Amino acid sequence: MEITPLLREQLLTFQRLEITEHYIYKQLAGIVHPEANSKILEKIAQDELRHYQNWKKYTGVEVKPDSFAIWKYTLVSRLFGFTFGIKLMERGEEKAQVNYGELRQVIPNIDDWIRDENAHEQSLIAMLDEELLQYAGSVVLGLSDALVELTGALAGLTLAFQNTKLVALSGLITGIAAALSMASSEYLSTRSEKTSRSPVRAAIYTGITYILTVTLLILPYLIIQNYYVDLGLALVTAVVVIAVFNYYISVAKDEPFRKRFFEMAGLSLGVAAFSFVLGYLIRQLLGINI
Repeated sequence: MEITPLLREQLLTFQRLEITEHYIYKQLAGIVHPEANSKILEKIAQDELRHYQNWKKYTGVEVKPDSFAIWKYTLVSRLFGFTFGIKLMERGEEKAQVNYGELRQVIPNIDDWIRDENAHEQSLIAMLDEELLQYAGSVVLGLSDALVELTGALAGLTLAFQNTKLVALSGLITGIAAALSMASSEYLSTRSEKTSRSPVRAAIYTGITYILTVTLLILPYLIIQNYYVDLGLALVTAVVVIAVFNYYISVAKDEPFRKRFFEMAGLSLGVAAFSFVLGYLIRQLLGINI
Protein backbone atom coordinates (compact mmCIF):
# COMPACT_ATOMS: atom_id res chain seq x y z
CA MET A 1 0.00 0.00 0.00
CA GLU A 2 1.31 3.45 -0.92
CA ILE A 3 1.37 5.85 2.03
CA THR A 4 0.63 9.33 0.74
CA PRO A 5 1.78 12.36 2.80
CA LEU A 6 -1.84 13.09 3.76
CA LEU A 7 -2.50 9.49 4.83
CA ARG A 8 0.78 9.39 6.75
CA GLU A 9 -0.27 12.51 8.67
CA GLN A 10 -3.56 10.81 9.55
CA LEU A 11 -1.80 7.66 10.71
CA LEU A 12 0.60 9.66 12.90
CA THR A 13 -2.39 11.44 14.48
CA PHE A 14 -4.07 8.11 15.27
CA GLN A 15 -0.78 6.69 16.54
CA ARG A 16 -0.33 9.61 18.93
CA LEU A 17 -3.95 9.29 20.11
CA GLU A 18 -3.44 5.62 20.98
CA ILE A 19 -0.20 6.08 22.92
CA THR A 20 -1.68 9.08 24.75
CA GLU A 21 -4.74 7.09 25.81
CA HIS A 22 -2.49 4.20 26.83
CA TYR A 23 -0.79 6.43 29.40
CA ILE A 24 -4.09 7.99 30.53
CA TYR A 25 -5.70 4.61 31.18
CA LYS A 26 -2.53 3.37 32.88
CA GLN A 27 -2.47 6.35 35.25
CA LEU A 28 -6.18 6.06 36.02
CA ALA A 29 -5.74 2.35 36.75
CA GLY A 30 -3.43 3.31 39.60
CA ILE A 31 -5.93 5.61 41.31
CA VAL A 32 -9.37 4.04 40.86
CA HIS A 33 -11.16 1.66 43.19
CA PRO A 34 -12.22 -1.13 43.54
CA GLU A 35 -9.50 -3.40 42.16
CA ALA A 36 -11.84 -4.77 39.47
CA ASN A 37 -12.05 -1.30 37.91
CA SER A 38 -8.27 -0.99 38.00
CA LYS A 39 -7.81 -4.32 36.20
CA ILE A 40 -10.22 -3.34 33.42
CA LEU A 41 -8.38 -0.08 32.88
CA GLU A 42 -5.04 -1.93 32.80
CA LYS A 43 -6.44 -4.23 30.11
CA ILE A 44 -7.65 -1.29 28.04
CA ALA A 45 -4.26 0.44 28.47
CA GLN A 46 -2.55 -2.64 27.01
CA ASP A 47 -5.01 -2.73 24.11
CA GLU A 48 -4.26 0.92 23.34
CA LEU A 49 -0.54 0.14 23.35
CA ARG A 50 -1.14 -2.70 20.89
CA HIS A 51 -3.08 -0.34 18.63
CA TYR A 52 -0.16 2.08 18.80
CA GLN A 53 2.22 -0.68 17.68
CA ASN A 54 -0.12 -1.52 14.80
CA TRP A 55 -0.07 2.08 13.55
CA LYS A 56 3.71 2.10 13.94
CA LYS A 57 3.98 -0.73 11.40
CA TYR A 58 2.66 1.70 8.77
CA THR A 59 4.46 4.87 9.87
CA GLY A 60 7.76 3.29 10.91
CA VAL A 61 8.42 5.92 13.59
CA GLU A 62 7.96 6.37 17.33
CA VAL A 63 5.48 9.04 18.40
CA LYS A 64 5.48 10.85 21.72
CA PRO A 65 2.21 11.03 23.68
CA ASP A 66 0.30 14.27 24.20
CA SER A 67 1.54 15.28 27.66
CA PHE A 68 -1.10 17.98 28.03
CA ALA A 69 -3.93 15.53 27.27
CA ILE A 70 -2.54 13.06 29.83
CA TRP A 71 -2.37 15.80 32.46
CA LYS A 72 -5.81 17.17 31.55
CA TYR A 73 -7.78 13.92 31.63
CA THR A 74 -6.00 12.69 34.75
CA LEU A 75 -6.78 15.97 36.53
CA VAL A 76 -10.40 15.97 35.33
CA SER A 77 -10.81 12.39 36.55
CA ARG A 78 -9.40 13.27 39.96
CA LEU A 79 -11.62 16.34 40.32
CA PHE A 80 -14.88 15.08 38.85
CA GLY A 81 -14.57 11.30 39.01
CA PHE A 82 -12.98 8.80 36.67
CA THR A 83 -16.32 8.08 34.99
CA PHE A 84 -16.62 11.66 33.76
CA GLY A 85 -12.97 11.81 32.70
CA ILE A 86 -13.13 8.54 30.79
CA LYS A 87 -16.43 9.32 29.09
CA LEU A 88 -15.11 12.72 28.03
CA MET A 89 -12.09 11.02 26.48
CA GLU A 90 -14.24 8.29 24.92
CA ARG A 91 -16.10 10.96 22.97
CA GLY A 92 -12.81 11.66 21.20
CA GLU A 93 -12.40 7.94 20.52
CA GLU A 94 -15.83 7.82 18.87
CA LYS A 95 -14.71 10.51 16.44
CA ALA A 96 -11.56 8.50 15.76
CA GLN A 97 -13.63 5.40 15.00
CA VAL A 98 -15.42 7.30 12.25
CA ASN A 99 -12.05 8.16 10.75
CA TYR A 100 -10.91 4.56 11.11
CA GLY A 101 -13.88 3.54 8.99
CA GLU A 102 -12.71 5.81 6.19
CA LEU A 103 -9.45 3.84 6.05
CA ARG A 104 -11.14 0.44 5.75
CA GLN A 105 -10.31 0.13 2.05
CA VAL A 106 -6.58 0.67 2.48
CA ILE A 107 -5.68 -0.88 5.85
CA PRO A 108 -6.40 -4.54 6.62
CA ASN A 109 -7.77 -5.65 10.01
CA ILE A 110 -9.11 -2.20 10.81
CA ASP A 111 -12.50 -3.74 11.63
CA ASP A 112 -10.83 -5.69 14.44
CA TRP A 113 -9.52 -2.45 15.87
CA ILE A 114 -12.97 -0.87 15.69
CA ARG A 115 -14.45 -3.87 17.53
CA ASP A 116 -11.77 -3.41 20.22
CA GLU A 117 -12.74 0.24 20.63
CA ASN A 118 -16.41 -0.71 21.01
CA ALA A 119 -15.48 -3.42 23.53
CA HIS A 120 -13.60 -0.76 25.52
CA GLU A 121 -16.72 1.35 25.78
CA GLN A 122 -18.86 -1.58 26.89
CA SER A 123 -16.31 -2.54 29.55
CA LEU A 124 -16.26 1.02 30.84
CA ILE A 125 -20.05 1.20 31.02
CA ALA A 126 -20.11 -2.04 33.02
CA MET A 127 -17.68 -0.65 35.61
CA LEU A 128 -19.52 2.60 36.38
CA ASP A 129 -20.01 2.22 40.11
CA GLU A 130 -18.69 5.52 41.45
CA GLU A 131 -20.37 6.80 44.57
CA LEU A 132 -21.13 10.20 43.06
CA LEU A 133 -23.12 8.63 40.22
CA GLN A 134 -24.91 6.31 42.64
CA TYR A 135 -26.16 9.39 44.46
CA ALA A 136 -26.73 11.50 41.34
CA GLY A 137 -30.47 11.50 42.08
CA SER A 138 -29.83 13.10 45.48
CA VAL A 139 -27.60 15.73 43.88
CA VAL A 140 -30.25 16.47 41.25
CA LEU A 141 -32.87 16.83 43.99
CA GLY A 142 -30.78 19.30 45.99
CA LEU A 143 -29.72 21.29 42.94
CA SER A 144 -33.06 21.54 41.17
CA ASP A 145 -34.97 22.32 44.35
CA ALA A 146 -32.50 25.02 45.40
CA LEU A 147 -32.50 26.62 41.95
CA VAL A 148 -36.27 26.70 41.60
CA GLU A 149 -37.08 27.72 45.17
CA LEU A 150 -34.30 30.22 45.77
CA THR A 151 -34.39 32.00 42.40
CA GLY A 152 -38.09 32.48 43.01
CA ALA A 153 -37.55 33.61 46.58
CA LEU A 154 -34.76 36.03 45.65
CA ALA A 155 -36.82 37.55 42.83
CA GLY A 156 -39.79 38.10 45.15
CA LEU A 157 -37.66 39.38 48.04
CA THR A 158 -35.75 41.76 45.75
CA LEU A 159 -38.93 43.59 44.75
CA ALA A 160 -40.48 43.37 48.20
CA PHE A 161 -37.48 44.62 50.22
CA GLN A 162 -35.35 46.51 47.68
CA ASN A 163 -32.46 46.16 50.12
CA THR A 164 -29.50 43.91 49.33
CA LYS A 165 -28.63 43.07 52.96
CA LEU A 166 -32.21 42.17 53.85
CA VAL A 167 -32.56 40.05 50.71
CA ALA A 168 -29.27 38.25 51.46
CA LEU A 169 -30.24 37.64 55.09
CA SER A 170 -33.74 36.42 54.23
CA GLY A 171 -32.48 34.29 51.35
CA LEU A 172 -29.77 32.72 53.48
CA ILE A 173 -32.17 31.82 56.30
CA THR A 174 -34.70 30.48 53.81
CA GLY A 175 -32.02 28.51 51.95
CA ILE A 176 -30.45 26.86 55.00
CA ALA A 177 -33.85 25.93 56.44
CA ALA A 178 -34.91 24.48 53.07
CA ALA A 179 -31.60 22.57 52.76
CA LEU A 180 -32.11 20.91 56.14
CA SER A 181 -35.71 20.11 55.22
CA MET A 182 -34.75 18.59 51.87
CA ALA A 183 -31.91 16.57 53.45
CA SER A 184 -34.30 15.18 56.04
CA SER A 185 -36.85 14.29 53.37
CA GLU A 186 -34.20 12.56 51.27
CA TYR A 187 -33.04 10.58 54.31
CA LEU A 188 -36.56 9.33 55.03
CA SER A 189 -37.24 8.65 51.34
CA THR A 190 -34.04 6.66 50.82
CA ARG A 191 -34.54 4.75 54.07
CA SER A 192 -37.97 3.58 52.90
CA GLU A 193 -36.64 2.37 49.54
CA LYS A 194 -35.20 -1.06 48.82
CA THR A 195 -31.82 0.19 47.71
CA SER A 196 -28.12 -0.22 48.52
CA ARG A 197 -27.74 3.52 48.90
CA SER A 198 -27.03 4.87 52.38
CA PRO A 199 -29.82 7.18 53.66
CA VAL A 200 -27.27 9.29 55.53
CA ARG A 201 -25.07 9.79 52.45
CA ALA A 202 -28.09 10.54 50.29
CA ALA A 203 -29.16 13.21 52.80
CA ILE A 204 -25.64 14.67 52.91
CA TYR A 205 -25.38 14.89 49.11
CA THR A 206 -28.78 16.61 48.91
CA GLY A 207 -28.07 19.03 51.76
CA ILE A 208 -24.56 20.01 50.64
CA THR A 209 -25.67 20.53 47.04
CA TYR A 210 -28.55 22.71 48.22
CA ILE A 211 -26.34 24.86 50.49
CA LEU A 212 -23.64 25.31 47.82
CA THR A 213 -26.26 26.43 45.31
CA VAL A 214 -27.79 28.83 47.85
CA THR A 215 -24.34 30.32 48.55
CA LEU A 216 -23.64 30.94 44.86
CA LEU A 217 -27.01 32.60 44.29
CA ILE A 218 -26.81 34.89 47.34
CA LEU A 219 -23.15 35.88 46.86
CA PRO A 220 -23.91 38.87 44.52
CA TYR A 221 -26.15 40.44 47.20
CA LEU A 222 -23.22 40.41 49.65
CA ILE A 223 -20.85 42.12 47.22
CA ILE A 224 -22.86 44.56 45.05
CA GLN A 225 -25.28 47.17 46.43
CA ASN A 226 -27.54 47.42 43.36
CA TYR A 227 -30.31 44.87 43.96
CA TYR A 228 -31.39 44.75 40.30
CA VAL A 229 -27.83 43.90 39.26
CA ASP A 230 -27.68 41.32 42.04
CA LEU A 231 -30.88 39.66 40.84
CA GLY A 232 -29.56 39.57 37.28
CA LEU A 233 -26.27 38.02 38.44
CA ALA A 234 -28.15 35.46 40.55
CA LEU A 235 -30.23 34.41 37.54
CA VAL A 236 -27.14 34.20 35.31
CA THR A 237 -25.42 32.12 38.00
CA ALA A 238 -28.43 29.80 38.11
CA VAL A 239 -28.29 29.26 34.34
CA VAL A 240 -24.52 28.63 34.45
CA VAL A 241 -24.90 26.11 37.31
CA ILE A 242 -27.66 24.33 35.39
CA ALA A 243 -25.51 24.21 32.24
CA VAL A 244 -22.41 22.88 34.04
CA PHE A 245 -24.32 20.25 35.99
CA ASN A 246 -26.28 19.01 32.99
CA TYR A 247 -23.12 18.82 30.89
CA TYR A 248 -21.55 16.67 33.60
CA ILE A 249 -24.56 14.34 33.71
CA SER A 250 -24.81 14.19 29.91
CA VAL A 251 -21.19 13.03 29.67
CA ALA A 252 -21.01 10.74 32.71
CA LYS A 253 -24.38 9.04 32.18
CA ASP A 254 -24.80 9.39 28.39
CA GLU A 255 -27.98 11.42 28.75
CA PRO A 256 -29.16 14.23 26.42
CA PHE A 257 -27.95 17.67 27.47
CA ARG A 258 -30.28 20.07 25.68
CA LYS A 259 -33.61 18.72 26.92
CA ARG A 260 -32.56 18.58 30.59
CA PHE A 261 -30.92 22.00 30.42
CA PHE A 262 -33.90 23.83 28.94
CA GLU A 263 -36.28 22.04 31.29
CA MET A 264 -34.38 23.06 34.44
CA ALA A 265 -33.58 26.56 33.18
CA GLY A 266 -37.19 27.14 32.12
CA LEU A 267 -38.53 26.09 35.52
CA SER A 268 -36.06 28.23 37.47
CA LEU A 269 -36.46 31.36 35.36
CA GLY A 270 -40.23 30.91 35.09
CA VAL A 271 -40.66 30.70 38.86
CA ALA A 272 -38.32 33.69 39.28
CA ALA A 273 -40.37 35.79 36.86
CA PHE A 274 -43.63 34.88 38.59
CA SER A 275 -42.17 35.63 42.04
CA PHE A 276 -40.73 38.94 40.80
CA VAL A 277 -44.20 40.11 39.72
CA LEU A 278 -45.73 38.70 42.92
CA GLY A 279 -43.26 40.60 45.08
CA TYR A 280 -44.12 43.85 43.29
CA LEU A 281 -47.87 43.29 43.66
CA ILE A 282 -47.61 42.44 47.36
CA ARG A 283 -45.50 45.53 47.98
CA GLN A 284 -48.08 47.72 46.22
CA LEU A 285 -51.15 46.11 47.79
CA LEU A 286 -49.83 46.20 51.33
CA GLY A 287 -48.14 49.55 50.91
CA ILE A 288 -45.02 48.38 52.71
CA ASN A 289 -41.83 50.41 52.30
CA ILE A 290 -38.59 49.21 53.87
